[in-house]
Amino acid sequence: MNNKTVTTVSLFSLAMLITGAIDSIRNLPATALFGDKLIFFFILAAVMFLIPVGLISAWLSSSQLSGGVYGWVKSAFGERCGFFAVWLQWINTMVWYPTILSFIAGLIAYMINPHLADNKYYLISVILIVYWTMTWINLKGLHVSAQFASICTVIGMVIPMILIVLLAAFWILKGNPLQMHLNIHTMFPAIHESESWISLTAIMAAFLGMELATVHVKNIQNPQNIFPKALIFAITFILITMILGSLSIAFVLPKDQINLVDGVMQEFSSFFHVYHLNWLIPVIAVMILIGSLGGMINWMISPAKGLLLAAQDGFLPKFFQKENKHGVANVMLIVQAVLVSLMCLVFLLMPSVNGSYWLLTDLSTELYMMMYFLMFIAAVFLLTHDAVKGAIFQVPFKKVGVWILSVLGILGVIMTFVIGFFPPSDVNVGGFWHYEIIFGSGIVIMSLPAGLFYWYKTCHAKEWEIH
Repeated sequence: MNNKTVTTVSLFSLAMLITGAIDSIRNLPATALFGDKLIFFFILAAVMFLIPVGLISAWLSSSQLSGGVYGWVKSAFGERCGFFAVWLQWINTMVWYPTILSFIAGLIAYMINPHLADNKYYLISVILIVYWTMTWINLKGLHVSAQFASICTVIGMVIPMILIVLLAAFWILKGNPLQMHLNIHTMFPAIHESESWISLTAIMAAFLGMELATVHVKNIQNPQNIFPKALIFAITFILITMILGSLSIAFVLPKDQINLVDGVMQEFSSFFHVYHLNWLIPVIAVMILIGSLGGMINWMISPAKGLLLAAQDGFLPKFFQKENKHGVANVMLIVQAVLVSLMCLVFLLMPSVNGSYWLLTDLSTELYMMMYFLMFIAAVFLLTHDAVKGAIFQVPFKKVGVWILSVLGILGVIMTFVIGFFPPSDVNVGGFWHYEIIFGSGIVIMSLPAGLFYWYKTCHAKEWEIH
């Protein structure tokens, strides 16, 4: 009799893992800036990005191809392309961490002094303290289970998201003044309205990371039945909450007063003040803080594991492969912490906190889009070469479905990448060319180290040949 226990993920836990990896209340202020057109862009982003990424990555994850994005791209185009893909996935998180950490700093500020949210030095201090604390916890071998992740998602995202939508509904029903009115004639942007299309960047940024949750597809009983249900539930919940949550902020807060760092707490404070429930402000802040910290711990480990596989293939010195007594890649996590600390200096380069937040969000999105481009191209290559064997999850319409989803994904990625070079006019970024120089330099600087590691592997291989 085989007593081996196989860890399985339930339908609810899987749906919460997918939702927790994507849905985030912190993204609402950025998407609220774009008014009634955000409904169109959310649906467009779901069709051309969120659904393709979810189904394609689930199909690849459930096959014999291991190693996540690194393994998929490596199988299609070789080790170097595979390394570049996982490098983009990893380095993008270095840029992304300061945005969620600044959101956490904004939450803490609201419990102490709301004006601190606009202080760059306060933000940098909190970011450094929180991130290094999270790194220390991970070095101790803390592993967040699917059950704990589900609890964090429910407490820190699902409940606050539903609450902000209900409060906005009461606000509207009571006849309070609205900052925006829905109009069917203005909900669809014209092609020449470049300012409206810039909103796609913020919405795509809210949808990054779907492929990280699909690695659990092999731990599902009957994945062909369970995974589509979890995916449909998660995508539906994400779209409804993100659209209604963004509209809730757009209805209540004047556009020029929406703060990207603490806009959510601005919204809750406005509601609680009107309904004489100010005592709930610290309660909701702590709940959102729990959700943010729980999600961040997951993101600290997953991308680093992919880069560790590439390090084991010789792209990084063995020094980076070291693990401590808890089985944690301690050097990799410490390097992450140092890079995130350096990225915090971006808050000093931009004239406003909103400008810094947008720059980091935009830069993170562009780097991730480059990775997704490689992933979709690899999926098409692997399909045409019949290299995906033993997949226990099949995309609807199988080969035709993979083609359609990959093409949609590639078009969505290219469109987002091009739009990302244009900053919104209502966010103070210090002028167009100031933004372009810092933004373009950021993409180059973040990508260049991959070439240095190619060179390292080549030189290391030659040394082995000599000996």
